[in-house]
Amino acid sequence: MAWKRSKTTRQTRKKEMPGGLWMRCNGCGGMIYKKVVQEKQNVCPECDYHFTISAPERVKLLVDEGTWEECFDDILPTDPLNFVATNRYRDKLRDAQSETGLKDAAIVGRGKVHENSIVLGVTDPRFIMGSMGSVVGEKLTLGAELALKESVPYVVVSGSGGGARMQEGALSLWQMAKTSAALARLSKANLLYVSILTNPTMGGTFASFASLGDIIIAEPKALLGFTGPRVIQQTIKRELPKDFQTSEFLLEHGFIDLIVSRKDLKDTLGRILDYCSPDRDVRKATAVRRRRPTVILETQK
Repeated sequence: MAWKRSKTTRQTRKKEMPGGLWMRCNGCGGMIYKKVVQEKQNVCPECDYHFTISAPERVKLLVDEGTWEECFDDILPTDPLNFVATNRYRDKLRDAQSETGLKDAAIVGRGKVHENSIVLGVTDPRFIMGSMGSVVGEKLTLGAELALKESVPYVVVSGSGGGARMQEGALSLWQMAKTSAALARLSKANLLYVSILTNPTMGGTFASFASLGDIIIAEPKALLGFTGPRVIQQTIKRELPKDFQTSEFLLEHGFIDLIVSRKDLKDTLGRILDYCSPDRDVRKATAVRRRRPTVILETQK
């Protein structure tokens, strides 16, 4: 007679098997071991899909340990229009603050990358999709002004799938012009601005500060654009090119300068900052700003 495993044994083994060990990749659809993904800085080991990460995680990834100092953390969002859709905007803000531990979708501060002083701004995709409201625009503008005051490069990591925040109406749209004007002042002072695009970077964010970098870096396979490909296809009634609006498509068409995997991002940014350091010949740094990636790639050989 065949041996049958008892119900007690089956229940015991089920209890001994810890849950949450596996996750499904949004890129290849495969089941992957969560610990391996975390060890690879939240990147799929099978298809190189880059999962979104929080702003604090991004700071930890890029900034030298012990050098981070957050600035402008006392600025709070309001609900100037008393906006109500499915839910009240003030409730949406409160829920996002509770879930993320952030006051709004951007953090800005000082830090060092490979001992190079910078001002760093990061938008967090967990906070209302990283959308740009008045606080996000204000903090990123103050970051540019701080970089100008201290004569250091400005680096912004965009993780804003939500674009401009519609709940604030025109106040949100004004942030596009405000951040762009602040970056123009940086450019006039010959200070480097590096824009790092992550998946997704869309809408008013893409149409303003995210696209204005002297050097624009993107993570692999990121969706980048003003509006999504499905909306564009429905509007123009035409088939779109393969991989339209991905990092790879934009690199091929000259919109961005480099595609860099997350594991290499800090080292690549460090080399750019090393090359553009005030300690180097000013003419070479200016050449990098004007020629974009060519000079940098040559220095890596």
